[in-house]
Amino acid sequence: MADDLIFYTNPQSRGRIARWMLEETGVPYRTEVVDYATMKAPDYLAVNPMGKVPAIVHRGKVVTEGAAICAYLADTFADAGLAPIEDERADYYRWLFFAAGPVEHAVTNTFAKFVPSAEQGRMFGYGNFDLTVDVLEAAVRAHPYIAGDRFTAADVYVGSAVGWGVMFGTLPKRDAFVDYVARLQARPAYQRADAIDNALMAETENA
Repeated sequence: MADDLIFYTNPQSRGRIARWMLEETGVPYRTEVVDYATMKAPDYLAVNPMGKVPAIVHRGKVVTEGAAICAYLADTFADAGLAPIEDERADYYRWLFFAAGPVEHAVTNTFAKFVPSAEQGRMFGYGNFDLTVDVLEAAVRAHPYIAGDRFTAADVYVGSAVGWGVMFGTLPKRDAFVDYVARLQARPAYQRADAIDNALMAETENA
């Protein structure tokens, strides 16, 4: 039932990652759209004390953080075939958490115009922006999908990071990135999710 799985989101947020993942699973869910003021209100802070979206509540259990939501849904709804098989597991976890850690930090710090010195780079998980981008490109170029020849939940997260980076200019528009994103965005579940969130954005703007 849809009420077993509640999805808290805003269409102008990282909630789009979780929406795409939910559409890939094909399971029913109920959407609760949270505006940015409501995210800081007590009722929502009881769900996610960080006051951020996305969050899901599945049978009373809360999961936050985009990468965690992708991994949780893949494991919980295994029939969708989005969790890794044995040969994919190493690359699946490696690149899922590389995108959630080094890539996220490198992109957001660079956007904030913080560039670590060489000495500081030894303390930062991503080292420096250029190195992180080169490693990400090599990972994307190695196979059709991030964990091999088959689409997995890791592609939802990594693909979202690459897609937004290329779109908004926070990642360089390299051929490997562009090709990877095009392959993922051709998926029916991505297109469904995108259409749902675009419609929600239009409703918000017209309200």
